[in-house]
Amino acid sequence: MSAPDHLDPRLLRAFTTVAEELHFTRAAARLYVAQQALSRDVRRLERELRAELFVRTTRQVTLTADGERLLPYARRALQAQDDLLAAFGQARPLLVDLNSPGLATGRLVLERARELAPGQELMARYESGLTYAAGELLAGRVDASFGRFAGLDPALRAGLAHQPVRYEPMAVVLPESHPLAPLPEVPLAALAGETVYAGAGNPRTPEWTDLAHRLFQTRGIDVAPPAPLAVGEEEFQRIMGKAGNPVLAVVSFPAMASTVVRPLVDPVPLSPVSLVWRKGLVHPAFDALRRAVSQVAAENGWLRRPAGGWIPAADAAVMSVRD
Repeated sequence: MSAPDHLDPRLLRAFTTVAEELHFTRAAARLYVAQQALSRDVRRLERELRAELFVRTTRQVTLTADGERLLPYARRALQAQDDLLAAFGQARPLLVDLNSPGLATGRLVLERARELAPGQELMARYESGLTYAAGELLAGRVDASFGRFAGLDPALRAGLAHQPVRYEPMAVVLPESHPLAPLPEVPLAALAGETVYAGAGNPRTPEWTDLAHRLFQTRGIDVAPPAPLAVGEEEFQRIMGKAGNPVLAVVSFPAMASTVVRPLVDPVPLSPVSLVWRKGLVHPAFDALRRAVSQVAAENGWLRRPAGGWIPAADAAVMSVRD
């Protein structure tokens, strides 16, 4: 077995996990990656080492002699890397963007991750939109964010990875005086002829405005034109109060003064939420964050799509694949 000058630690981790599970599907689930991606990493490692590491049949996976020989070295290399990161990772928190205060999805995941990694510091940031946060992720100023991955420009997505978190039902924020405010739920058809604010003109949130256009385009609902960009909760409430338009939101959106939040139905529109991070991110708390996503989503049924729930086809395709 002839070793190259450098080996990507990700490839070694893929190898050791498959070696421990002797099952590609279980190994992929343990690493929170797609099975196809895991298989590609193992094949790449075999090419770089010019050695076959596993015997694969339809019934089982076993280590070859070269695989057995590599395993202890791979484990020592990964342990050394983990020790190094633990030593230096304490000095820098994992920076997790929650979009804006009050939204429940990211906050619940972050709280669980803190429980899973009590020795690590995970700090919240509020970047107010995945498109803006994506630039911060790629620049290394934020480590992870939440939002609609399919709504990002492909050039941004190329440097990022994601893990589906939730199909979050959407809602509308109505002034208390609005004729629809007394309803416990608002059918989409009842908004026909309305002009609804969905962040148009906000350079941080075009993925949200695009989702609104897709939802409204055949239903006679208009997207409100750009409003002055409000910074901070008080200014947002003031600007929205002056305009008086309903506001497209999600069910966990906190009600503002003199407004009510009503779920949208017939059909239930869904906001696809993913955990998003830059490819190659390494941090001792990152595994806890991904495990928190899996746990909280499973406990709350966040990845079960409601029957008849609305979501763009492109988003459905993206949400069916995880990195």
